[in-house]
Amino acid sequence: MCGIFGAVSLSGAPLRHPGCLGAMAAALAHRGPDGERVVGHERARLGARRLAVMDLTTGDQPFQSPDHTIWMICNGEIYNAPALRKECARAGYSFRSSGDIETIVPLYQRLGPDAVPRLEGMFGLAVWDDARGRLILARDRAGEKPLFWTEVAGELRFASEVQALLVYPDQPRRVNPPAAALYAALGYVPAPLTMITGISKLPPAHLLVADRSGVALRRYWDAAAAAAAPSRHDRPAALRDALLASVERELMSDVPVGVFTSGGLDSSLLAAAAARVMAGERIHTYSVRFVEPGYDESGYAEAVTHSIRTIHHVVTADGAALERAFEVVTRSLAEPMGDPAILPTFLLAEAAREHVKVVLSGEGADELFGGYPTYLGHKAAGLYRRIPGRSALAWLVNRLPTSTGKVTIEFLLKELVAAAQLPPLERHLTWFGALGPDARTVAWATGLLDQFPGDPSLNRLLWLDFLSYLPDNLLAKVDRGTMLASIEARAPYLDREMMELALPLPPALKVRGFTTKAILKEAARGLVPGGVIRRRKRGLSVPVARWLNTGLAALAQRHLMAPRLFPGAPTARLLAEHRSGKRNHARKLWPLLMAELWAERWQVDTEPAVE
Repeated sequence: MCGIFGAVSLSGAPLRHPGCLGAMAAALAHRGPDGERVVGHERARLGARRLAVMDLTTGDQPFQSPDHTIWMICNGEIYNAPALRKECARAGYSFRSSGDIETIVPLYQRLGPDAVPRLEGMFGLAVWDDARGRLILARDRAGEKPLFWTEVAGELRFASEVQALLVYPDQPRRVNPPAAALYAALGYVPAPLTMITGISKLPPAHLLVADRSGVALRRYWDAAAAAAAPSRHDRPAALRDALLASVERELMSDVPVGVFTSGGLDSSLLAAAAARVMAGERIHTYSVRFVEPGYDESGYAEAVTHSIRTIHHVVTADGAALERAFEVVTRSLAEPMGDPAILPTFLLAEAAREHVKVVLSGEGADELFGGYPTYLGHKAAGLYRRIPGRSALAWLVNRLPTSTGKVTIEFLLKELVAAAQLPPLERHLTWFGALGPDARTVAWATGLLDQFPGDPSLNRLLWLDFLSYLPDNLLAKVDRGTMLASIEARAPYLDREMMELALPLPPALKVRGFTTKAILKEAARGLVPGGVIRRRKRGLSVPVARWLNTGLAALAQRHLMAPRLFPGAPTARLLAEHRSGKRNHARKLWPLLMAELWAERWQVDTEPAVE
């Protein structure tokens, strides 16, 4: 695991700012505190900041082929490296390291860009082929690891995070209006866009090939094809076996490994699987404790980890800790993070860093197996539309006292009656988004759904979340939150075998009646306590509703009464309603506040993003 960066000249001219490579490395120091190395010449330079997880003594990157014509850097882990190493050794390659990453070099020598589909793991990687003057960038299938790039004056520059690209004096810092409009609607920016014009995010399961002839992107793994394939394993036992195998692969490490736990199904199942795979070893587990009434679920996590017999750590997220995390996130990340759960994620990672360098996390299970209450909301909307006199019911619901608690019944009912009459896609975007969908957002989402195989069903909405909400919001939050504390997060539910098992499953195996994650719950029986399986999902939430009215009141007032990025957005009205207690608008206001702070911190030139 590390932060990778580089710049190559596609024209053959010398690099314009070779001295910026050192500044790129410094901008990514948190991703790799264990070392720094850059290789190259006047036309191409590649570098890495290293977090030593595998092959602690000989695993320094970049790796080079024996003739020094191939240079390679990779942020992530290659889980099928043992098999690839044997294959390449039989073909005559002499390895200089014992870790997983170097296997990419001989594989590329034999297969060129077609080496990427042979890799199983999470990765953002770059290969410079000096003889051909060709750069390859690639990102893993689910989008666990990030990779950003830009082309300026005949140079292609890339990095694991945006701030490393902003060190260049000729890199424009102007807001990207289409991206900002989508961010206002969704609370995140879908790939390949970023909030800065000219900087792109490589989409998951894609590779980029750049040389003198230009830049080309292509998909190397097709989630649509996986979803269209016949369902091979619809038995809970097969799912359990696949998850145990995934956890075993992802426990690959030369340093201690832990698990983030919430007391919910996904993380409890990971902890139980890790304990079974590593029988006889004590697993470190971590949960967050909120002091805000109604938000704390650490007791559930403690109960589960007690039954599994892990070494459990509880991290307190009180006001002071959350304020400190807020300062770190808003100061450090050159992209706005609209999900407030990045704050406790950072606090968990910071605490875990004292004991481990790698943690397992449960991202992906909700999108693959239908875990969000929103999916049940679509069923409830159908029932609601059939109720006689529902306008009177809506009137009563909207007069319920507003709560700032965590996913309260009052909040869910108000969300239901507000969006029940909308078409399913617009309803889903309203429930999952920030300000909610406009025509541009609906067109974007429709374009994604047009790739989806089969007839309209709840699976279409899971598919939409898998393609965008998961990589562009959740996985970005986990990657940045953990890497700010210099630890690596892995998501076993996003192992390729798990994805290709789950994507084609019929929706009835995922959401059965009003039971979410039905098949996953059946697979979990015998591994985790029954109470965990029956618990209602709550998610990792932060008490920002109250915070916007207290500790962040002045900041919210300054940025949201007349926002620079979103001058046409009704933030002043939303803030007034939120302050008065008329409505809880925290989910709408928080992402916009984070974007306004981002634009100010990184001195981004703004222009209207929402008419």
